[in-house]
Amino acid sequence: MAKTHRKLTPVELLKKFIFITAGAVLMAVALEVFLVPNDIIDGGITGISIVLSKITTLPLGIFLFIINLPFLFLGYKQIGKTFAISTLYGIVVMSVTTQLLHHVSPFTNEKILAVLFGGLILGLGVGLVIRFGGSLDGTEIVAILLSKKTRVPVGQIIMIMNVFIFIVAGFVFGWDSAMYSIFTYYMASKVMDIVVEGLNESKSVTIISSEYEEISQTIQDRLGRSTTFIYARGGYSREDTQMIYCVVTRLELAKLKSVVQEIDPKAFIAIEHVSDVLGGNFEKSAIH
Repeated sequence: MAKTHRKLTPVELLKKFIFITAGAVLMAVALEVFLVPNDIIDGGITGISIVLSKITTLPLGIFLFIINLPFLFLGYKQIGKTFAISTLYGIVVMSVTTQLLHHVSPFTNEKILAVLFGGLILGLGVGLVIRFGGSLDGTEIVAILLSKKTRVPVGQIIMIMNVFIFIVAGFVFGWDSAMYSIFTYYMASKVMDIVVEGLNESKSVTIISSEYEEISQTIQDRLGRSTTFIYARGGYSREDTQMIYCVVTRLELAKLKSVVQEIDPKAFIAIEHVSDVLGGNFEKSAIH
């Protein structure tokens, strides 16, 4: 029987509320105090809203709210009620804050500084909202739905959308501004990834070797990391064996490879990126 949805505790709700609020406010600050006054846009729905605001002279916050509304419904149908409510709250806070900051003088009129600080603050704000279960832009929801129908990867769909948006921005704001906008979007996306995934980037490692017992024990002794055996059968040799699976930090990766190759220079090692690690026994044991 499927378990019912677990309700958040008051502390978890408060934490969610604080960080989504902070993220939405940061994004509004990045837009109104750094980017928009310097004719620099972001990608996605935000970029479309900035272009429309420039053409019509209507406040940016109105477009941010209205254009995102249909995607809130899609998000509710595809991802769930909690996501939709968190996203609606974040977009309302962002829209209201952009309206309040609309007449504030920009912090800088130097476009390079606007790109650097605007992109940094924008990525931080968006990353905080995503990390705590919401979104400030409906582009990702559209990309997910289109990907299911077209089999085109989500990342490629978002890229195609943004290329079109930046081309339009080139005609509206000028091509220099469009190129600055591309760098801003790239920088913001990298900062967002750091906020969402964290600085403690982990790697999952799969090792295939006939010396699996010794390798496993040595990893535990010299790195303090637990390992898991996974039953496997060689496709060529048809022999039964055990694969070793473990998760380490990126700083431990070089030592892990060295340990494995000391024991078995011919060992097969596959390394993959891990966005996050939850539960289990990932705590590092003492090795001294």
